Amino acid sequence: MELANLSLPRRLWARRDVFWELARRDVEGRYSGSFLGLLWSFINPLLMLAVYTLAFRVFLGMRWPGMKSGVDFSLMIFCGMIIHSLLAECLMRAPSVIVSQSNLVKRVVFPLSILPCVMVASSLFNAALSLLVLLLFVLLSQHAIPVVVLYLPLVYAPYVLLLCGVSWLMASLGVFIRDIAQVAGVLSAMLMFLSPVFYPASTLHEPYRDWLAFNPLTLMIEQTRQIVLFGQPPDWAALGTYTLVAIAVALFGFAWFQRTRDGFADVL
Repeated sequence: MELANLSLPRRLWARRDVFWELARRDVEGRYSGSFLGLLWSFINPLLMLAVYTLAFRVFLGMRWPGMKSGVDFSLMIFCGMIIHSLLAECLMRAPSVIVSQSNLVKRVVFPLSILPCVMVASSLFNAALSLLVLLLFVLLSQHAIPVVVLYLPLVYAPYVLLLCGVSWLMASLGVFIRDIAQVAGVLSAMLMFLSPVFYPASTLHEPYRDWLAFNPLTLMIEQTRQIVLFGQPPDWAALGTYTLVAIAVALFGFAWFQRTRDGFADVL
């Protein structure tokens, strides 16, 4: 790996104005022309929460072990869906992030490596709004928000770093292998059902529970529930290991992107 590949934070800082402007445009572009505009960013998670409650609690009569309240059950699922939706959006959008900006590929001065990061930042904005909705319902149901929620930025930092690494890899592959977008949809669904979104990991038998720990969503989902719903501090040891893996994924993804970017113009 070339030493230049490790200078990404410096590059992003030098291009921070371009980065934030592109991220702002990406967020605004989602709802341009709609009547409610950015209000949809709040309405969507509210609708999601209502659908989860109706489908799983009312129609299917599902119960979460140790939880008697239907509101608590919905919040459990909502925690998992916030984490999964962030990954799913990055997986689905990353393969086309370079292809859709083909006019920038031939501009030598434009830093193409920030485009996947812009996409992650835009997805993170929607996830943050969903998290605000979650905290609002926690306040309404429990009459208090745990102080430990202040740890959430530290908990999510390695997750965002991992998403950047995956997005760099998927963005590069999406240029050369257009079918990767279809694979991303299947992979997103697999990760959702193979993570504790709709069920607690503790209910699985030992062999399956061990395999579930390798899912990048598992720790983030469990930590979100532990912090937001139960008011317990993060598992710093597990997060330390997760951070090391996230750094390795980010470095590999960025190195892959930089090594293959010279061929983008030939394909596009």
